[in-house]
Amino acid sequence: MTDLASTRPSGLPQPRRYDGVNWEGVKTLYLKEVRRFWKVGAQTVAAPVVTTLLYMLVFVVALKDSREPIDGTPFAEFVAPGLIMMAILNNAFANASSSLIQAKIMGTSTDFLTPPLSPLELTIGFSLGAATRGIAVGLVTAICVMPFAKLGVTNALTIVWFALTASLLMGMLGVFAGLWAEKFDQLAAVQNFLIMPMTFLSGTFYLVDNLPEPFAIISHFNPVFYLIDGFRSGFIGHAEGNLWIGVVMSAVLTLVMSWACWAVFKSGWRLKS
Repeated sequence: MTDLASTRPSGLPQPRRYDGVNWEGVKTLYLKEVRRFWKVGAQTVAAPVVTTLLYMLVFVVALKDSREPIDGTPFAEFVAPGLIMMAILNNAFANASSSLIQAKIMGTSTDFLTPPLSPLELTIGFSLGAATRGIAVGLVTAICVMPFAKLGVTNALTIVWFALTASLLMGMLGVFAGLWAEKFDQLAAVQNFLIMPMTFLSGTFYLVDNLPEPFAIISHFNPVFYLIDGFRSGFIGHAEGNLWIGVVMSAVLTLVMSWACWAVFKSGWRLKS
């Protein structure tokens, strides 16, 4: 059989081959995702921070005399980590989902399908880009809430672990939502009817064990509860649920979602006609 590469005219460049991971391509895709949200930083970074500050003003400042400490923790110190984690979750999801649906609607999917990027490399690029936005918004949010809550760090490793796994998980969930949705209304439905209820009903403003049954038990099956609870424990020193369950669950879900994203990119679902 004739080698196609050998029949290429000598004056034309030979196709480039990559052994292993095309790290240069991954870096380019990642930087594209970061620059995409950073160009509109007032919308993608500043706006979520303002929303979080409004929650702090309503639940902490306005009601500070009527809210007792929760499980021995002042209400402001209890709520602030949950609000930071909510900002991380929502923005990681929004970055990947909006990027993919915009590419589909505007017909620019070929920008990342045509280059020599494997399904694994696409997964790494999109998920890291989403995680970067989530972490960036979380850091800015943490700085802005400090005047309202005296946040102390009791376990930095726990904070970093749950922040990273949460941003990666929601970024990869955003990949699925962006691929599935065919218009922005469908994407908004996922965020309003799935993401928002999961985050608000996960113990951000209260102890889930204080809920009546069966809602208390149901809350313990919400993975976002363990992400927020574990993240908060790194600040206040104790968790409402089992911390190790949260660590193992977040690790397993991250691996499962990584494989799932790889599979959908490999199949070209909703991307290749």
